[in-house]
Amino acid sequence: MLMKNMLKATVFATTMTLAAGTFYTQAFAETVYNRGTAAESESVDPHKTSTVYEANVLRDLFQGLVMQDEKANVIPGAAESWTVSDDGTVYTFKLRKDGLWSDGSPVTADDFVYAFHRLEDPATGAEYASMLYPVKGAEDFNTKKGKPEDMGVKAIDANTLEVSLKAPTPYFLEMLTHQATYPVSKASIEKLGADWIKPGNLVSNGAYTLAEWVPNDHMKLVKNPKFWDAATVKFDVVNYIPTEDRSSAMKRFEAGELDSYDDLPTEQLADLKTKFGDQIHVGPYLGTYYYAIKTDKAPWDNVELRNAISMAIDRDFLAEKVWQNSMLPGYSMVPPGIEGYTPAMAKYADMPQIDREDAAKKILEKLGYTPEKPLKMEIRYNTSENHKNTAVAIQEQLKPLGVDVTLLNTDTKTHYSFLEQKGNYDLARAAWIADYKDPETFLGISRKASGNNYSDYNSPAYEAAMDKAAAAGGKPEERMKELADAERILVDDVGQIPLLYYSYHDIVSSKLHGFVDNVMDVHPSRFVSKD
Repeated sequence: MLMKNMLKATVFATTMTLAAGTFYTQAFAETVYNRGTAAESESVDPHKTSTVYEANVLRDLFQGLVMQDEKANVIPGAAESWTVSDDGTVYTFKLRKDGLWSDGSPVTADDFVYAFHRLEDPATGAEYASMLYPVKGAEDFNTKKGKPEDMGVKAIDANTLEVSLKAPTPYFLEMLTHQATYPVSKASIEKLGADWIKPGNLVSNGAYTLAEWVPNDHMKLVKNPKFWDAATVKFDVVNYIPTEDRSSAMKRFEAGELDSYDDLPTEQLADLKTKFGDQIHVGPYLGTYYYAIKTDKAPWDNVELRNAISMAIDRDFLAEKVWQNSMLPGYSMVPPGIEGYTPAMAKYADMPQIDREDAAKKILEKLGYTPEKPLKMEIRYNTSENHKNTAVAIQEQLKPLGVDVTLLNTDTKTHYSFLEQKGNYDLARAAWIADYKDPETFLGISRKASGNNYSDYNSPAYEAAMDKAAAAGGKPEERMKELADAERILVDDVGQIPLLYYSYHDIVSSKLHGFVDNVMDVHPSRFVSKD
């Protein structure tokens, strides 16, 4: 309602309803970004997170040695510059002298040494500990074979950090944009213990600080005045608003309660494009939608059975009908689009679907499974109309072949917590979005030591092939060939079941600027503004 008697601008406020019974009152001068997200974050501890939803939040709260700009290009972060040794194994970073924590204390090289040690410390239980395995001594420390002081990370002085690698690692700089490599405040953690991540306590070094967190309602970030580049940060407040129901999110966007949202109910895609026009953003995205399959549990420890299930799934139907052509059929763990790399496709990728189903049926019959004596199989998935529709379609596709599929749905936080804790299941929906533009990010999750290896896939041949690729780090063409050889082993073993290659599908208000489409679907709030 428009007020006729205006008060002074300094006391005038606007109120926006974001959810039933929830109100935010912001001063007139404040700029606010209401950022919808498809899932609740589990934590804001950089070393104890793994999902894209958490990565988006942490990208606003923290800053690594390097960061990504609005186009997902690598730019200087806490380090203003760096040099690399001639053999590609020693990186020397010069930290900004004006880099500060939100409590006003300086960000130093020791903070990164502490953070890298904490990530690898077995006591931390970090899912992404394996990310730093290219660093000398990191894997040994994480696997209790070495000490933290033996890691190749050293503070030369307060503003100089030296990192030594086991071998040249072409993606190392881009890897440092990931939240697992962000610094954390040693003083804050030692003083507050587990409470260091609570609103009002969290000491961070990014463009924003954590002001409020009401689970399943909102997370409020406020501009960090201590951030070295605070003058260019446009929003005073960023509200992350979790809404798992995609259809509800569309209604909230239409009502003006959300400025953007990071997913779409794809069965409505045609209507949404008609209604919202170019506010619908769909394009290529480096990600693979797959089903993890419990490879260490009978009967799924039988590679023939895994292959039959994978072969029988009609990916063209999933892409065209379920996802309305917003995804592409997927037959490899590494999606197309990485320069210099050719993914290793499943050998049946070019077979007609009817022939694949016949071959799968013969395998199932050989193993004793028929419609009269069906194989019992459960598919777990996290809340989403899209994931539900995918699981239902696969349930219907497998039924005539003698596979009796039941479905189990939980919220995203519960779903991934279950997988991370190595729960007992058959198949489970999962996805992997590139942490950096390199095949290793998709292949590394299937290594024995990876905390993201939900399938518990364990192949000595695969491990040896991945090690061989790592050793070829200084020879790009040879390295890509070795990685493709490793992927061939993984795909033939059906260590995971790739189903689709992602496209991003965001809805973005026409009032927003700086939300630039890119293959990583990375959009730091720091670079976004609003009319």
